[in-house]
Amino acid sequence: MIGTWINMGTVLVGGTAGWLLGERLPVRVREAATVGVGLATLVLGGKLALGTGNLLILMLSVILGGALGAALRISVRLERASQRVETLFSGRPLAEGFLTASLLFCIGPMTLLGAIQDGLFGDWSLLAAKSILDGVSATALAAALGPGVLLSLLVLLVYQGGITLAAHFLATGLAGFSPDSPYAIELSAAGGAIIIALGFGLLKLRDLRPADLLPALALAPFITWLFGLWGR
Repeated sequence: MIGTWINMGTVLVGGTAGWLLGERLPVRVREAATVGVGLATLVLGGKLALGTGNLLILMLSVILGGALGAALRISVRLERASQRVETLFSGRPLAEGFLTASLLFCIGPMTLLGAIQDGLFGDWSLLAAKSILDGVSATALAAALGPGVLLSLLVLLVYQGGITLAAHFLATGLAGFSPDSPYAIELSAAGGAIIIALGFGLLKLRDLRPADLLPALALAPFITWLFGLWGR
């Protein structure tokens, strides 16, 4: 889990620096930093989504995943959980920072493939590159949204670290999962669509409830498999 520890370290340093400097920075500077992260998020999400090999798979994954997430009330449940955590910090508004940072740091192919690569081969180079991006993002987000960004460390540890450990213990079953496989490509595209939704929220254009779209990450490889059976 070297890659995950490095990632957590950059988020901790960047998030703490952003939090401490946040109140000293002019509002316009903090807003500009958030806009910058939002724009970069849209670009990253668009790049990943356009990598799909089959637009129909992407559409089905996002539509069905969003419907399932809304039915399960994922966004509502996450918001309620984060609001309960707020009571530990004298009611400070942590929900927005926690949810935004957790989704930004944990959604996408770099998280999944990097964690698998680290678990299978001990190669954490992909997660190291992700760590740099997350550290910069954490600084900007914490300056604008406060200490709730630091709570995303728990999500990084459980989610990204959990995938790494699972890949380590289930190496035989995961060995055939490569970044060039159709399953990984479509999963990346679905992750890109969710990241776009997150970018709209960061830019305060519209709240698309990106957490409700999370089931699309599981549906994308499954639908790809179904299409493969259909093709044969």
